Amino acid sequence: MSDPQLVLAARVQAALSAAFGPSYADTDPVIRPSQFADLQANVALPLAKKLGRKPRDVAQEIVANLDTAGVVADVQVSGPGFINLTLSDAWIAGEAQRTLEDERLAVPTAEKPQKVVVEYSSPNVAKEMHVGHLRTTIVGDAIARILDFLGHDVVRDNHVGDWGTPFGMLIEHLLDLGEEAAARGDSSVSDLTAFYQAAREKFDGDPEFADRSRTRVVKLQAGDPETLRLWQVLVDVSKQYFNDVYGRLGVTLTDDDIRGESFYNDLLAPTARELEDKGIAVISDGALCAFPPGFTGREGEPLPVIIRKSDGGYNYSTTDLATIRYRVDTEHVDRMVYVVGAPQSLHFQMVFAVSRMAGWLDDEVKAEHAQIGNVLGTDGKILRTRAGGTVKLSELLDEAVERAGAVFDGIQHDEPFDDATREAIVRDVAMGAVKYADLSVARDSEYIFDFDRMISFNGKTGPYLQYAAARIRSIFRKGGLAPEDATGPIVVGHPAERALALELLGFGAVLKQAGDTAEPHRLASYIYAVADAYTTFYENCPVLKAPDDETRASRLALCAATLRTLVTGLSLLGVPTPTRM
Repeated sequence: MSDPQLVLAARVQAALSAAFGPSYADTDPVIRPSQFADLQANVALPLAKKLGRKPRDVAQEIVANLDTAGVVADVQVSGPGFINLTLSDAWIAGEAQRTLEDERLAVPTAEKPQKVVVEYSSPNVAKEMHVGHLRTTIVGDAIARILDFLGHDVVRDNHVGDWGTPFGMLIEHLLDLGEEAAARGDSSVSDLTAFYQAAREKFDGDPEFADRSRTRVVKLQAGDPETLRLWQVLVDVSKQYFNDVYGRLGVTLTDDDIRGESFYNDLLAPTARELEDKGIAVISDGALCAFPPGFTGREGEPLPVIIRKSDGGYNYSTTDLATIRYRVDTEHVDRMVYVVGAPQSLHFQMVFAVSRMAGWLDDEVKAEHAQIGNVLGTDGKILRTRAGGTVKLSELLDEAVERAGAVFDGIQHDEPFDDATREAIVRDVAMGAVKYADLSVARDSEYIFDFDRMISFNGKTGPYLQYAAARIRSIFRKGGLAPEDATGPIVVGHPAERALALELLGFGAVLKQAGDTAEPHRLASYIYAVADAYTTFYENCPVLKAPDDETRASRLALCAATLRTLVTGLSLLGVPTPTRM
């Protein structure tokens, strides 16, 4: 990997071994960015305490043993013992050239690929997706894409809510409307919010309907074939709706990725029995509960994970435990990433604790809650409609396209677009704006959903990055050259060339970190840094009007490497890149 921090870390560690003995070869060299050089090694300060020497003397000895050949142009010790390292221009150019020539942009695949389940989106059958599903869907899809690219075996898992007591009333309401209404796409069924609300209103106000609904739930749980057939009708209507939203957002979920609560229904009782047999679950007040250590209520009493209710029913925790057990015993996964809202934090902590007690999770098999913060309105409160209701995701996307169209039409374009081309670009801009605004924020942080800010073509926005890629493509069109034909060689002379080339070398390290931590905002920030470095390069380094053929070839190659990095990085975030804007 050409990441400068890793290259320098290896060189400094070799110097530590040479200076102080092999036992220091694995010491963290503490490589950090520096305002005085490209990077800084700060290892001398903590190491001096261990050696009983002055930090600056330790730093000088490290430098005396440091192999700088081919990589480092200058080394300076500053302050109490900081080692400032300036990379060689030739090394930076050579590594940028290697990045350009490699089909993966010199990003290595994982040394030890894992089987990773990424659970995300997870809407409910017979209910419309709302703004609360926006972040889990977008962030989860980016995590899955990044891990895929890094070479892991990724299982996308859309754990939809498709089971439980509400389906009694939903099936009975479907029968009242006539199931042919679903077959012909009648709005009384396809409008999932209206359908659910109508069923709930009847359940609350009509005792006879409520009785029928309760009877239907019993039949559903007993596996009655006709009831299951009607249940499948509702599932299929919902899938059509989900797929429409996923298609508009450009996420990679398909029907094959849906594994709803119903899938685990037959595994609930065996899971409860195993926990009971292992002495982890015990009867408490008539319910089967587990009491993982360390979890207590306000009065200090142990908090339970209820596995089987006193009426014999199972709940959300039981399903999650059965899911973990299945993934470990049957799917043999190494890692599980749950992209779910932050309010579920305690639930997952306790479920994971019980799973560790059962031996399903250990040092080799890990589960993590990738917490998702709330989406806020411009008033700083959770985003709501003017009437105070939950914002429908489909309506939010409609508004995004409408607003993107207005902004797009208001800027100057180098060439006219026909209606179909304009429509496609506007759609890409809208989805790119919505997705990048979300992904540029740490996933566990709240963020303000502000159309005016996110659809701007200036600043840290999706449209700005999309335009950066389109601008590079326009250079190649004007030059009569395809990006893949720009082969260099790359030479860095101007500081802006050097800064851009150096930025490109960090792609692999950023991707690895984003995959390891399940934090796509790290990649989002990096892509913006690349685009920002390219803007400085573009303003200071003429490409097509370069002073000579060698410089022109080098700058075109830098443009090509930047374009591939932007397009690849944005693609891993699920952000489209129109060829023209």
